[in-house]
Amino acid sequence: MGAAIVLVLAVFAVTVGIGIVRGSSGAAETVPLASAAPSAPSASAVVYVHVAGAVAAPGLYALEPAARAVDAIAAAGGFAPDADRGAVNLARAVQDGEQLLVPVVGAVPDPAAASPGDPVVDLNTADAAALEELPGIGPALADRILTWREENGRFASVEDLLAVPGIGEKLLAGLREQVRV
Repeated sequence: MGAAIVLVLAVFAVTVGIGIVRGSSGAAETVPLASAAPSAPSASAVVYVHVAGAVAAPGLYALEPAARAVDAIAAAGGFAPDADRGAVNLARAVQDGEQLLVPVVGAVPDPAAASPGDPVVDLNTADAAALEELPGIGPALADRILTWREENGRFASVEDLLAVPGIGEKLLAGLREQVRV
């Protein structure tokens, strides 16, 4: 009987030890900003995301290729107390090399801060006038985009524009660099 208890305690200790090791390795790691490239199993095994703004520990993080914005924010220690949690689509897939900016409550995006070539129209906040400034978008398509957003919620990706009647691959290709979600 005593041997069985010792065996159960040993199995428990090993299981807890494995859980601690797995918990410490996690799905994300902070990448130090150094001149040497971070070591990784292969280029496609991780995606690097710069998490900035209202998070506990802004920085560059290596995440699994299928990571979502929620994973990137968790890797950065979670939201800061003043974060505008509703401004970030947590379900959105992150991409290698992107910057995920978590704004503070009440922050207004500064269009002057966008550098040439940066996306300038946010599909989730733009009104009809802003959408009509885009090439190939007139009043009718702007209304369809707004209607789609009202009926389906936020755009999760720029590719969601393909679900809007009247927007095909060719028009989307012309818009891709000028819009963001």
